[in-house]
Amino acid sequence: MSQIDDVTERLNDLEPWAQWGFGIVATLFTLGIARLLMRKVVLDFVKRTSFDWDDKLYAPASKRFYLFIVFLGTQLTMTWVLGEGDSFVISVEPFLEAIYIILTTSLLSVALKTMVPVIMDRFEDPSSVTVSGSNSLIIFIFRAAVWFGGLYLALSKLGIELFGVLASLAVFSLIIGLAMQQTLGNIVNSFMLALDQPFEVGDKIEVEGKIGSVVSVGILSTKIITHEENLVVIPNNSLVNSTVINHARGGGDGVGRRISLVLDIGVGYGEDIDHVKYTVLQLMRECPYVISDPEPRVLLIELGDFSKIFRMYGWVEDYSDEFVARDWLLKNIDERFREESIEIPFPTAVEIVGKQSSTPNKSHKTASIRKARLQMVKEDKQLNKERVAAKEEIEAINERLKEADLDKKERNLLEEDLQELSSMLSMFEAGRDD
Repeated sequence: MSQIDDVTERLNDLEPWAQWGFGIVATLFTLGIARLLMRKVVLDFVKRTSFDWDDKLYAPASKRFYLFIVFLGTQLTMTWVLGEGDSFVISVEPFLEAIYIILTTSLLSVALKTMVPVIMDRFEDPSSVTVSGSNSLIIFIFRAAVWFGGLYLALSKLGIELFGVLASLAVFSLIIGLAMQQTLGNIVNSFMLALDQPFEVGDKIEVEGKIGSVVSVGILSTKIITHEENLVVIPNNSLVNSTVINHARGGGDGVGRRISLVLDIGVGYGEDIDHVKYTVLQLMRECPYVISDPEPRVLLIELGDFSKIFRMYGWVEDYSDEFVARDWLLKNIDERFREESIEIPFPTAVEIVGKQSSTPNKSHKTASIRKARLQMVKEDKQLNKERVAAKEEIEAINERLKEADLDKKERNLLEEDLQELSSMLSMFEAGRDD
């Protein structure tokens, strides 16, 4: 104890500038030790757990913890050098206390944003489809209540009465509210969308004839991107008052990305119904994109003017595979019908001309068709390879974005890569090449 007392006495005898320097060095040293412990102990523990919420909490919690150390070190150094009774120390102390309250409020707000969905998922019906792309209304209410309480306590430390400020702004708020009626309506309707949850980010929806995938749900508008790579911005007021068709929510069992695939095909009246239905059903069961549960079905739905119309019902597990599934089925139906000698009829017209044009060489045409087919096989394989690679890379980037120790620059680069790959995948889905 005598050695500690000697060191303390020597530090107290230092010049003020030396005491300030020692306080700054001690604060930085403490900050370094805290960062080392957070990275080597806490972060390693977080990475070993199977939960996602602790990964999301690590970065905001660590940053606020470091700020708390800096401000606390500054306050202790200032109190040590100037003394507790110094007028400057007394005047600055309420501001520092308000900062501590704001930091705590901010951390609690982030914790609510991360933990409330986790808690709600534990008590949610597993057969319902949840929205992962936007904050729900209950999260907003909890965070607003926390921030209101935190600001009230922080302003009280500074001698400012929050309720008095709000009362003085009542008339001004009324004028602003009337001027921003449409904007406020969009904001309120964004909460209604979050509460009703008609779709989530990534769903393919149809609104007023526009079909596209939802890329963001904001407080003023919802943005969808079409297969033509056009960004459609829909005000939330219009969205709430319109009929929304969600093409990504089928089955009623909580599968959010599944979509129904319905195709019509006509055959000649001379074809046997059972033969056609069995042939098509076998193809649907062989299709790698059509799932077996629910079971695919083929039904005769119409006796048309030129053909019997059969309708194929199937389910695609991921709605991003809709176009490739349709392409696979139509291509293989055409080939299988040729093998089975099933006729696909079409209206014909006969044109009588004075002189018949010369027909092309049959062997040359056959060679051209064979060459084109071989080339298209290569193209289809390459397209599917690029499409699968893009999906795998998107999944890898999403997993990388979940890591808590990413800096802002690296996160922005990954998000740019994710956007580029999503656009590329959207073109593959639309059946177009780059």
